Amino acid sequence: MRCGSCGHRWSFRKLPLFALTGPSGAGKSTIGPLLAQRLAGDALVLEQDLLWTGALQEETPGHPVFRATWLRMAAMLHQNGFPVVLCGTVAPPELEPLPERAFFSDVHYLALVADDEILRGRLRARPAWRAWDEPRIEEMLEFNHWIRGQVDFIDTTAAPVGDIVAAVEKWVRAKLPV
Repeated sequence: MRCGSCGHRWSFRKLPLFALTGPSGAGKSTIGPLLAQRLAGDALVLEQDLLWTGALQEETPGHPVFRATWLRMAAMLHQNGFPVVLCGTVAPPELEPLPERAFFSDVHYLALVADDEILRGRLRARPAWRAWDEPRIEEMLEFNHWIRGQVDFIDTTAAPVGDIVAAVEKWVRAKLPV
């Protein structure tokens, strides 16, 4: 990179970003902390919902300010030499068109998915303050079907948590820069 004012140049690491996506209730928040332990020293695992607050809780379709904020954060974390695994419901059309996408050598997407009835049960079992009404659950089930045709996926319906973590870790490690 080069400063437009003084001309100073410095290196900027463009590492891959890993998006662990999928519908709510598929297991991303369960897998994330376990994955962080297994990837410690090789990648940073972050939960995107951490920043779903205040002004970043936008109603604009695709949530571009929220997505751009995460891309900028991940790009800066990459300057420490570690790729980021971002856990949260996101789709390629929400990240790929953003100008901040240029900060990454690649974006790899992996979805955790599950059978509709399992997802429906998991979402209905959530506390009331999470506001999972039937229309919102149906929207998430539609995403569950759609994402399977867009990116690689792992079905979490009946798989033990340890097996899912191992599969996600293997997927990340296969795509880490050498």
